[in-house]
Amino acid sequence: MASAAAGYLPILLFLAVALSLSLSFVVLPMMVSKLTGANNPYPDKLAEYECGFPAFEDSRAQFDVRFYLVSILFIVFDLEAAFLFPWAVSLGAIGLVGWASMMLFLVELTLGFVYAWKKGALEWE
Repeated sequence: MASAAAGYLPILLFLAVALSLSLSFVVLPMMVSKLTGANNPYPDKLAEYECGFPAFEDSRAQFDVRFYLVSILFIVFDLEAAFLFPWAVSLGAIGLVGWASMMLFLVELTLGFVYAWKKGALEWE
């Protein structure tokens, strides 16, 4: 019975360290700021800001769909770059099959980029 409970000791130790670190990095600075008076909210500090000027619309306003399309394209091409570096490093080990699969991947991304370009997803008015 003691050996089964001893198996959980590393997990409990990990949880204790995680809780103590989270308390020391989150709760402790909040308590210190309350005690030292650094917590001094005033209207200018609590005001919303966006790019250095006050918001001029409701915060629940809908964004244009082109914003989402550009962000999705950014994520796709960012992932492409993330896949290209390890592929280039291991190209000697993966051989012709790895090269062909990456070329297929790049062709698919190029077709998607051309499609988005033709649909006008990259144009702003």
